[in-house]
Amino acid sequence: MARYVLALDQGTTSSRAILFDRRGRPVASAQEEFRQHYPRAGWVEHDPGDLWDTQRRVALAVLRRAGAGRGDVAAVGIANQRETTLLWDRATGRPLHRAIVWQDRRTAGACSALEKRGLGPLFRKRTGLLLDPYFSGTKLAWLLDHVPGARRRAARGGLAFGTVDTWLLWMLTGGRVHATDVSNASRTLLSGLRTGGWDAELARALRIPPEVLPEIRPSSGIFGEISGIAALRGVPIAGIAGDQQAALFGQGCFKAGMAKSTYGTGCFMLMNTGGRPVASRHRLLTTIAWRIGGRTEYALEGSVFVGGAVVQWLRDGLGLISRSSEVEALAARVPDSGGVAIVPAFAGLGAPHWDPAARGTIVGVTRGTTAAHLARAALESIAFQTADLIGAMEADSGHRIRELRVDGGASVNDSLMQFQSDLIRAAVVRPRVTETTALGAAALAGLAVGFWKDLSEVANLAGRDRTFRPLRTRAALAGLRAGWSQAVGTARHWAAPAA
Repeated sequence: MARYVLALDQGTTSSRAILFDRRGRPVASAQEEFRQHYPRAGWVEHDPGDLWDTQRRVALAVLRRAGAGRGDVAAVGIANQRETTLLWDRATGRPLHRAIVWQDRRTAGACSALEKRGLGPLFRKRTGLLLDPYFSGTKLAWLLDHVPGARRRAARGGLAFGTVDTWLLWMLTGGRVHATDVSNASRTLLSGLRTGGWDAELARALRIPPEVLPEIRPSSGIFGEISGIAALRGVPIAGIAGDQQAALFGQGCFKAGMAKSTYGTGCFMLMNTGGRPVASRHRLLTTIAWRIGGRTEYALEGSVFVGGAVVQWLRDGLGLISRSSEVEALAARVPDSGGVAIVPAFAGLGAPHWDPAARGTIVGVTRGTTAAHLARAALESIAFQTADLIGAMEADSGHRIRELRVDGGASVNDSLMQFQSDLIRAAVVRPRVTETTALGAAALAGLAVGFWKDLSEVANLAGRDRTFRPLRTRAALAGLRAGWSQAVGTARHWAAPAA
């Protein structure tokens, strides 16, 4: 009997593979970074060969470390960086161009042109997304326009488009399967929220020929069998989800009103809204969380552009610490930030502001301000931004968040998690298994093959490491919240052209 489910977690800077046992415990893992390409300012690319080669190598490495063979693996699940866009030849499998990464901003002009044509409300209503270079549709249109002959070949059915999940699935199955799941499709600007299928009108607006699009399938189910890695030949690929939706699933947020926040370089917060999409009045994104057994679950999503990256800035930009792990001890030297607030809008502000003209701002500095005050203000900025998202989500959904499940590198910081709990007046739960993105992909795959029988069995696989509960009163934090709001107001529209 198979003992494990294998998760392939293909991120923005590295590929990982983790084997999980029936109790949801990671028994072996491997990780390998790959090169980032920056051909021009604002452009970010990956070599598709690097994505595949590193993912294949870590899959083999994790089998060796666990002493496992294909008979020990019940299924494979895939979690992936979302929106990153690839285009390849169906006959040869050869990519036509480097992958255009989700961070890439080259299609800003195209998005502005669509807005000027009055198409913003249509895309917002149909997809739940904003017209922004972040998403895949305009990236695909750029590739079709700029790779010689691509548009003609695509219309003839000779090319295949995919996000990273689709590319890995194609390579794993030896080119036999061209498909994606609903969670990734919902991030393309081409898929309808309510239908879960490709939208012909949106495709025409972006000039995308339907022949290039993959089949959309449920997030949990058999996609195909592996043939591209001999050591795993015949193992079913049975679960796929975009990384943030996978983390929501891995955290067991299966009921409407349950939410998770991932504290990484940025912060991504998702709230399950159940079986109906909720239109945001606060510029959050509405997205498909997953589809299992014919039922589609939806989520509200908010993105903080600079979360843990503010700590990297303290280290690399200001030289206040030599290692990121030192920030908690430095911040603990003072009881509070001394009135200092840092708004880390280094690349603008994300949700709920969506202000690309905002810039990083430090306010409240006095002669008595020290490095410790700056460290504390930097950490607090992560919690403040997340609290802003929670306020918007609660207002949009009508659900009061009573428990926030957290993961990501900064979630290990106890003082930050305590401050977060104080700010949002809710419990903050840190899981025992912190690799919740990979766990979510594994759980989706394991459910499809009966490795786990139902949602109740996988709901608590992540476990609980520690729960933080509010200690300070609302009144005690009122001044801090007011100071943060004032600082955000100062940071906003900073780079806007003078009237």
